Amino acid sequence: MADLNNPKVQKILNSKAFAHLATIGAKGEPNSSVMWFLWDEEYIKFTHTTERQKYQNIKRDPRVAITITDPDDPYTYAEFRGVVDKVEEDPTGAFYNTLAEKYGSSSRYRGDPRVVLCVMVDRILGYV
Repeated sequence: MADLNNPKVQKILNSKAFAHLATIGAKGEPNSSVMWFLWDEEYIKFTHTTERQKYQNIKRDPRVAITITDPDDPYTYAEFRGVVDKVEEDPTGAFYNTLAEKYGSSSRYRGDPRVVLCVMVDRILGYV
C-alpha cells in the first residue's frame, strides 16, 4: 500500500498544484492532461466531461498515473499510480464548481455532462 501519510506527500495532495492525469489510449498510447484535483483522504478526485477521450480511455482501462509537483519546490514531486475505483455522476456540476473555487477560477459549470473520477492510489513513486 502507498504511504499516503508521508508529510511531503500530504503537502502535495493538499496543495493547489495542478495534476497531470495520464490514461491509456485505445492503441496503448499514453494520454496526459493537466487537471484540477481534490484529495479527500481516500481518493484523488477529478471532474471530467463524458464527451472527451480521457473518459473513454478510463471506461476501457481504469489504470491511471498522476504526477503532482510541490508548488514550493519543483524538484519535489509524487507520481501516484492506481485505478479509477468509481465514477460518480455530477449532473449539476457541483464538483466542478468546488474545484473552480479551490483553484480561484471564476469559471463555473457550463452544462456539459460531467462525472467525478475517484482514483484509489496503489503506489507512489517520485522524489518526495
